[in-house]
Amino acid sequence: MDRTTERIQCRIDSGVLSVQLLIEIYKKEAIMNVLIVGSGGREHAIACKVAESKRAEKIYAAPGNAGIAEVAECVDISVMDFPKLIEFAKEKNIDFVIVGPDDPLVAGAVDEFEKAGFKTFGPRANAAIIEGSKAFSKDLMKKYNIPTAGYEVFTSADKALQYLENVNYPIVLKADGLALGKGVLICMTKEEALLGVKTIMEDKKFGSAGNTLVIEDFMTGPEVSVLCFCDGETIKPMTSAMDHKRAKDGDEGLNTGGMGNISPSPFYTKEVEDFCVKNIYEPTMAAMKSEGRPFKGVLFVGLMLTPGGVKVLEYNARFGDPETQVVLPRMKSDILDIMEACVEGRLDKAELVFDDNAAVCVVLASEGYPLDYEKGKEVTIKEGFGKDGLYLYHAGTKLQNGRIVTAGGRVFGVTATGKDLKEARDRAYKATELVEFENKYMRTDIGKKAIEG
Repeated sequence: MDRTTERIQCRIDSGVLSVQLLIEIYKKEAIMNVLIVGSGGREHAIACKVAESKRAEKIYAAPGNAGIAEVAECVDISVMDFPKLIEFAKEKNIDFVIVGPDDPLVAGAVDEFEKAGFKTFGPRANAAIIEGSKAFSKDLMKKYNIPTAGYEVFTSADKALQYLENVNYPIVLKADGLALGKGVLICMTKEEALLGVKTIMEDKKFGSAGNTLVIEDFMTGPEVSVLCFCDGETIKPMTSAMDHKRAKDGDEGLNTGGMGNISPSPFYTKEVEDFCVKNIYEPTMAAMKSEGRPFKGVLFVGLMLTPGGVKVLEYNARFGDPETQVVLPRMKSDILDIMEACVEGRLDKAELVFDDNAAVCVVLASEGYPLDYEKGKEVTIKEGFGKDGLYLYHAGTKLQNGRIVTAGGRVFGVTATGKDLKEARDRAYKATELVEFENKYMRTDIGKKAIEG
């Protein structure tokens, strides 16, 4: 007999309330042991939100990081080691599993957890392909008339090179598979594009992700990120966000996993949202269901607001990073309630509410990211986080002999809320002064363009 059943039986025996009413009460209030799979800033933000839930009893993270360890018990198990993860979940009587990163989702982590009897938040492998293969997602959009850029798909470098002889520039090259958000090349000239094909398909800079290549028409306009909760039938968009992917100020430099984020995007108006619900979000859910791939979890929709209308840049099959770090601090609903509703197919009955405020996240990176950078630098964190709308999300950190040291390219996400984007931005940049480590690097213009217009 599980904990919830025991509590229900006790109240029935005492004659306090009717059986049906008690069942309804405890369905809403059932406490959970939760396992979060992942180790980045996204998972830290999720862990903090889960820790706020009235339903969270014990939180575990695999493998976690130094920040997650403050709200959860971390266990050193790889996100891709499904047998060990399942063994651990059984040992700790886990009630609910949340799979954060793209790699385990695409590889079928949710499928394996479900086979083992665990209630698990995230898409199964056959639905996570919407991120795992850009060719699949482009073909899906084309088939179901979901607005996106024109494109062609190639499995041969020679044929891709031939195609590039007769296209308009700039052009966009995308490695088909997972590439940590970096497998996209914007090529301004034919020479750049030819070199890009070599880089992706022949030199295999992004590994097997480059076995297939998507060549896409170049689009212009503001980019907007919208995370949506999904239960296979219903889709509910969260508040909007806007990423800053380039490594350097002024959107210069190499593509990264994201150097900062703001929420909401001033470009995502009610008119734009209404269009997206009707022409993108709901059609995508229906399309995946029609294909026998019902999508449950979080669908990340990357949008571009072009002069010719709103178009889909890409789909991701999970919470974005660092979008999560600005969206979840603004979320008022209990995250476990919403996630469980997604898993159980009753999202239509769940209430999803966000604060009428703003949030800005500034990523603190290691100098040299996204190329070469040093790890193992000791971190000093001053007091101030964890109150008054200031959050420090660990992304690439670890504990070493009782000290926090850098362990990745993106080390922290410093997030602040405010009554508007300007206040949130000012507070976030002020808060970056509370964190110090050798070779600390950040962009200085996160949110500037959106605020100034």
